[in-house]
Amino acid sequence: MSALTVQHEPRGGDSWDALVRLWEESDWPEGCKVEIIEGIITVAPTPANNHNSITEAVQRKLYGVIPDEWGIYQVQSVAIPSRKGMFIPDLLVMPSDILSESEQYVPAAAAELVVEVTSPSNASHDRIAKAAGYAEGGVPLYLLIDSFAPGGPTVTLYGEPCEGVYRVLRAGKFGETFHLPVPFDLKLDTSTFPTP
Repeated sequence: MSALTVQHEPRGGDSWDALVRLWEESDWPEGCKVEIIEGIITVAPTPANNHNSITEAVQRKLYGVIPDEWGIYQVQSVAIPSRKGMFIPDLLVMPSDILSESEQYVPAAAAELVVEVTSPSNASHDRIAKAAGYAEGGVPLYLLIDSFAPGGPTVTLYGEPCEGVYRVLRAGKFGETFHLPVPFDLKLDTSTFPTP
């Protein structure tokens, strides 16, 4: 099943507030992932089992290296108003006390790391729109696990965001050990990641 895009002119024009109000108040299908990507509301089905296996493996490793006052969240919305974006990363690592500041979403700048695992329906969003959005939002590290990369499954770590653009800090293929830098200092064995 692929993602569905909903182009709807929210009441009050295309302002960020009107778009967020539509996102919050509409009756979306239960269990779907509803995001705003470049001003367009996107509805995607729940991820496949391989996707969930990769996400769980990364989350399990991250719990061993993060401070007690940080959390790892799978369904937390991240706001990037300047890009008209409301993303739900597969994993979001941030200080836990940020959650008390908003009921529906957190600012991108609160994140320490976001992780996206591609699916056939969202791969281009994860590679392009979300990379630009997270960089503009000030997320220091973006880990893209791309099972559907054209040359075979890859892992790419983006960092040092500047003017809405990331620098590639590391890139590799599934099967290699991938190192996440401080503050994580984590070696991630990608040989256990299932491939499509």
